[in-house]
Parts: sequence; C-alpha cells; structure tokens
Amino acid sequence: MFDQLFPNVFRPMPKQVDLDTSGLSPDNIPQHIAIIMDGNGRWAKAQGKVRTFGHKAGAETLKTIVRAADSLGVKIITAYAFSTENWKRPVTEIHFIMELLSHYLTNEIQDFNDNNVQVRFMGSREGLPPVIREKMDHAIEVTRDNTGLILNLAINYGGRAEILHAVQSLARRVQDGNLAAEDIDTAVFEDSLYSRGLPDPDLLIRTGGDQRISNFLLWQIAYAEMWTTHVYWPDFTPAMLLEAIASFQKRERRFGGLVQK
Repeated sequence: MFDQLFPNVFRPMPKQVDLDTSGLSPDNIPQHIAIIMDGNGRWAKAQGKVRTFGHKAGAETLKTIVRAADSLGVKIITAYAFSTENWKRPVTEIHFIMELLSHYLTNEIQDFNDNNVQVRFMGSREGLPPVIREKMDHAIEVTRDNTGLILNLAINYGGRAEILHAVQSLARRVQDGNLAAEDIDTAVFEDSLYSRGLPDPDLLIRTGGDQRISNFLLWQIAYAEMWTTHVYWPDFTPAMLLEAIASFQKRERRFGGLVQK
C-alpha cells in the first residue's frame, strides 16, 4: 500500500552539499544541534495535499540537512521525529508515520552506512509496533561502528516522560540499596536519561513559526541557543542551517556567568 502510494519515496542522500561557509568560524561550529521539525502538515496543506505528503517531504529534508551538517563539522543531530503527544493525532496519520518510519529504517540504513552516519534513538519503546522496535535495533547495530555524524532520532519521546523515567529508575536503585540518595548528582542523573553519553545541544532549531519548546529535551537544552524560523520543515534548506549557525556564532554563551574580558 505504502509503495503504491509513494513509489521511490526516498532518494539517495546527497553525496555533497555545496555551501558558502566563508562567513563562518570553523572553530565555533555547534557540535550538537537539536531540531524541532515542525510544519510538515501545514506545508502539505499549503500545497493542496494531504498531511501525510508533508511527512514524506520532511523525511527527505532531514537527509539533506544531515549531510549538510556533517560537511560543516557538526557531530550530532537530535531530531524530534515523533513525540509522546503525537499519539493524539488521527489514527490514519499515526499509521502513515509508522509506515514511513519503517521504510526509512529499511531503505536508508545502507545510505547512512555509506556516509559513515551512526544512528541512535531516544524515547520510550512502549507502544511502538514490534517491527519498528526491531528495525531500530537493527539500525543501531549496523551503524554502531560508524565514526561520522550521530543522527539521534527522538521517537515516542517527551521531555517530562524522560525525566520521570530517570527519577523512577534512580528511586528503584535507592530502594534496592544500590545507590545512596546523597550520591545522586548531575552526572548520575544524566546517566539515567535517554540521552546518556551525549553532550547537551549547543543549538536548538525550530521550524514552522511557533515559539515554544514542545516538551523537547527539557533537561538538556538548559543553556542551548535557540533559533526559530517561520519556514516549514520541508522547505528548510542547508542555507538556512548556515544562517542558524551564523546566528549562533554571534552570541556570547555565558552559562549563567560573566564573559571574561
């Protein structure tokens, strides 16, 4: 059914993305960029098409941006693919998103391997179809040794749910006598998050015009720089990624302190 509706859904990841980086400092590239990929449905509606068409276009945009980010020296992209709140959407749309994700994890893995991309996931596995969980495990395994950009897909993810999960995990360890409450510090807490092992995002990009976090990486973006655009995600381009990074480089990151003159 999916293949009949969308033949040749996925194009190969572009081998290279030509970018004018003359205005950027190569020593100040954000190492971890988080992206709220908003506006797929509204983009499709503006095209006179069904919302699912926008999700397909958004998947293509993600590949292009991953390649562009890699060429710029970005080390990690964390992309908000499906939130815990997205289960409230119509059943037909949820089914399509799961089908799209299934195809993405089937058809794109070789492409990611060819481009040395390591695939990771964050979020709860509960409620996801078994085939999706199996393909997630396969993607992790076959890209584990890749040393290029890390593509961290947030699927069935919510920031509040992540924090509750971490608190419950630590509480069980304390209850079982494996951890003393006074030993719970920032490092111990962060090791219980879905994002364990990854540095916090330096830059958060949100497309689609909304000015909110939408329950994304509530702990991790405490000091991330934010950049938003009214452009819907399917129309987001490598040039816009450059614009976001250029804005990032103009900011003073004080992390609650003062800049030393």
